[in-house]
Amino acid sequence: MVGVLGKMGYIQVTKNNIEHEHICCALGAKQYEKAVNEKKKWLTERMNEGLVFYRLNERSKVFIEYLPAEMAWIPIDAPNYMYINCLWVSGRYKDNGHAKQLLEKCKEDAMARGMDGIVHIVGEKKLPYLSEKRFFEHIRFEIVDQIDPYFDLVALSWNDQAARPSFKRNSKSSVTQMGIVIYYTAQCPFAVGVMEDLRKIAENNGVTFTTHQLTTKEEAQNAPTIWTTFGLFYNGKFITHEMMSANKFEKILTKLLEK
Repeated sequence: MVGVLGKMGYIQVTKNNIEHEHICCALGAKQYEKAVNEKKKWLTERMNEGLVFYRLNERSKVFIEYLPAEMAWIPIDAPNYMYINCLWVSGRYKDNGHAKQLLEKCKEDAMARGMDGIVHIVGEKKLPYLSEKRFFEHIRFEIVDQIDPYFDLVALSWNDQAARPSFKRNSKSSVTQMGIVIYYTAQCPFAVGVMEDLRKIAENNGVTFTTHQLTTKEEAQNAPTIWTTFGLFYNGKFITHEMMSANKFEKILTKLLEK
């Protein structure tokens, strides 16, 4: 299905075309081909649960991915809301109205399904892989919850009687394993593709390296990290949600070992 909003052409990636359509992530990176296939499998399964993947009809990183919040792989409580997994507009496509157009598509879908609003996780400050809070506040999203160290939950509701979305304060809120521990899902090909490179660096530095791939919605909704796409812990302490290159991981690990 190809849609045109204004003069901008978009395409919806569906179960029928996902095999031959690109999904914006890790474009041109051959080492991530297996991870991209995992992402496509993950997306296809989520489409059965109401997920929509809508992107610019160009080979670019301009897309929105959303699904009913009850089905989201994130520890939030937002009944009858649509949850935005990812909104990404990069490079030369920035500042051309794409983010607003894609959000309007999400809002139209949510209203058509009889939902009460839209919810999304943003960064308290500007951070990699998290949407900017200022942008969402500018378009009338409201901060409805916050959780350490830097995650904000924003929502746009058109029903005054709707429940107020919130983060789940899971009983399993800590990590007891020592060394590097990473929780992740197949939602991002980069997270999946870089894991073995990070493992080698940790092991070369004599650091235990443990990964937990969240493979079900229930696991993700009860995970010890808010950003389940990628959450890195060291000796039980949350360090970052940022998916990173091997070089950056080595620098971070060096600093952790120096403390």
